[in-house]
Amino acid sequence: QEQLAESGGGLVQAGGSLRLSCAASGRTFSNSGMGWFRQAPGKEREFVAAINWSGGNTDYADSVKGRFTISRDNAKNTVRLQMDSLKPEDTAVYYCAADSVFRRTYLYRTPDRYTYWGQGTQVTVSS
Repeated sequence: QEQLAESGGGLVQAGGSLRLSCAASGRTFSNSGMGWFRQAPGKEREFVAAINWSGGNTDYADSVKGRFTISRDNAKNTVRLQMDSLKPEDTAVYYCAADSVFRRTYLYRTPDRYTYWGQGTQVTVSS
């Protein structure tokens, strides 16, 4: 069974850093585009960052550009999100997602383009 599992969330002060990891199991996602999304209480799930299958193409929401970095290690079947200069408005549950299209170059920002999802990890940034 294909699974994605996020880790690395927690409580951090504004200006601090966290690194989220997404470990895949049950199948290889090395040929899949991967994304990170987040959902704050009472809000819709929103796009954060995405990376194509090779790691050669990335995309970021304007709200995190310059502060967050997405990367992947296909040998370890993992994707990471390095989050720096965190702000209270970054507080949310963060989800890892993978699409099911073989080696797609184009990166999507909408959740419906992703097939596999993790359970999420809570990130809380205090002011």
